[in-house]
Amino acid sequence: MVGGPSSLELPDWGRLRAGVGRLRGLRCIHTHLADEGLSRDDLTDLLLLRLDAMVSVSAQEDGLPGLAYIASLEPTVRSDKGIDEHEPVHPARIDIDFQAWIRELEDDLTRSVQGRDVETRDRAILVSVTAGRSNHELELHLDELRELARAADVTICDTLTQNRRQVDHKTVVGRGKLQDLMIMAFQSDVDLVIFDQDLTPTQARNLASELELRVIDRSQLILDIFAGRAQTRDGQVQVELAQLKYRLPRLAQRSDVSLSRLAGGIGGRGPGETKLEVDRRRVRGRVTHLERETKKLAQQREQRRRKRNRRGVPVLSIVGYTNAGKSTLLRSLTNSAPFVEDKMFATLDPMSRRLRFPREREVIITDTVGFIRDLPPELVAAFHATLEELHDAVLLLHVVDSSAPDIERRIEAVHTVLDGIGLGEIPELLIVNQIDKLPEGVGHAIAARHKGIAVSALEKVGLRELLVRAEEILWGPDSPEFDRRLIEGLAAEVEGG
Repeated sequence: MVGGPSSLELPDWGRLRAGVGRLRGLRCIHTHLADEGLSRDDLTDLLLLRLDAMVSVSAQEDGLPGLAYIASLEPTVRSDKGIDEHEPVHPARIDIDFQAWIRELEDDLTRSVQGRDVETRDRAILVSVTAGRSNHELELHLDELRELARAADVTICDTLTQNRRQVDHKTVVGRGKLQDLMIMAFQSDVDLVIFDQDLTPTQARNLASELELRVIDRSQLILDIFAGRAQTRDGQVQVELAQLKYRLPRLAQRSDVSLSRLAGGIGGRGPGETKLEVDRRRVRGRVTHLERETKKLAQQREQRRRKRNRRGVPVLSIVGYTNAGKSTLLRSLTNSAPFVEDKMFATLDPMSRRLRFPREREVIITDTVGFIRDLPPELVAAFHATLEELHDAVLLLHVVDSSAPDIERRIEAVHTVLDGIGLGEIPELLIVNQIDKLPEGVGHAIAARHKGIAVSALEKVGLRELLVRAEEILWGPDSPEFDRRLIEGLAAEVEGG
């Protein structure tokens, strides 16, 4: 191969010796006219192509060879660097038993991979690219992505961030950062890359082709969490429907070169086009089936709501940002045992419990799925079964985590979702939860600033004032049904377990 003054284009060797734990069986030996050593591109090619070695020989002014710079892959059992750069030496003084050296490298690579195969969790690198945001916002987005990955049982090996004026329309990150990501992926031995941004089908295809890894975005990560957490038939159908609608535009972006779209004759279709058409047809058929089932389930839910409404029982719906403590609040108020876990979207399916007030008045409290910022349309569809319950609510208990560093942004995100589904006019009681995580008095100060109620659902603190305020909103302080003394007695029983 002959390169130009600035680059050397390597051919595509396909899957030649591309097995796990094996090197390519090829060495790249080239010259640099200046004594600059191995360039960044050299090391990137070494990693991506899994070459046996990358060698750069410098040229002296008299035309004779200078020092030879040698680099090879380094198994993770030896070090976490990923690349072993040897000491520069004159080509005539290179003394390596090459066959024995490569055999030992491949053995170590194989042991390194086999030693990790027992781990069933995905290993991932998190990537966040922001356009026009501050470094503080960038960190907040990355922290939230970490929590989502933890909720999906993903092992986070590394993170990469970039602040650009605008994201790259082909690969999201810039070319230099993409090379950094390639090196990090090899060094960390990951099998998944998660982007905080929603990727277009073209971006997802380009990134998967460049990285030769699974690449997903934030929306797909949330949908996968939903798929693993939905328990009821309503939730499972809604999540599967949202997944199929999300993936349908991406079916044609498959990168398998064996699925050729070419065939002889005008208008002919190759086997690849046929396979893609079959996949699309099956997905569309499944979407149609699930939409029919969704309508049937919606009719059943409507019948249950009508029956409940005939009894005239008020409905209180608990809403809020994900992992704010909504299920814990429901458990503390009703002495029930809903599933509770310190993870995002731990609860997906709507849960309703009864709470009896004095003078034989009772309400139904409904726990809903948590909201999150920048909710894509596909995920709103997945929320549909839960959001239907909100339309019957006479009061929204908006739970917010007082220990969150971006409490105002989270409150705004919940209001954005509620306004988007036409529920912004329902009366709301803001509940500042998890004050037990803050120094004494701080939680109450935050609640006073936002005109809310400070509580600790876990410690059952502040529930008395919460019930009193809810009673005032539902029936009013002047109503004959309202009795502050009785309400406080009921609240004392709740707080006492």
